[in-house]
Amino acid sequence: MKVWQCRVCKYIHRGDTPPEKCPICGVPASKFVEIDEASIPEKMPKRKKPERKELGTKDEGQTPVPAIKKTGFEKIKSLLVKHHAHPVLVHTPNGILPIAVILWLTAWIFDYDLLSKVAFINLIFVIIALPLVIFTGILEWKKKFNGTMTMIFKLKILTAALTTVSCVINFVWYLLDPKILSSPKAWIFLCINILMLIAAGIAGHIGGKLVYKD
Repeated sequence: MKVWQCRVCKYIHRGDTPPEKCPICGVPASKFVEIDEASIPEKMPKRKKPERKELGTKDEGQTPVPAIKKTGFEKIKSLLVKHHAHPVLVHTPNGILPIAVILWLTAWIFDYDLLSKVAFINLIFVIIALPLVIFTGILEWKKKFNGTMTMIFKLKILTAALTTVSCVINFVWYLLDPKILSSPKAWIFLCINILMLIAAGIAGHIGGKLVYKD
């Protein structure tokens, strides 16, 4: 049986031919390459540290290749991708948003203004985190998935944008009208919150699917 690997998300497929499209990232069969079963590592091998050499020595028969120096900003971007900044940062909105929405719903049901204020404070932390989440997400997409624009990536971008826009609307609306939950328009405000939560959940699910290849 042949083994095929997606060049975009590294998904492994076993069969006589590659799948019509990748079940993870959605790229066509042309993006699959045949690989050797033995080349698939069970675990990522640890990188060996290069042996220290005495000053002034060099390997015989080798011409020293000058290292390409990265600019300060490029170095920062490489470090953010290398140390998985996006998966770490995305837990902030994904963890706080459900709490904020539950607090607003509870404040509306029981007419308890203090809970709505706590929900607003939670939303402030989400607003602070979102720019970094979006920036690191774009870096991951470009460096790990070559900026591939298949349906799954379009859906992730759409849900991330919907989450951000909804979050900003909720933040500004409550800032301008702290008594919104006591007004007739409270149901619109709560619907936007629920939409925001659904969009964030879908974006998180897609991210997990791309990471774990399930």
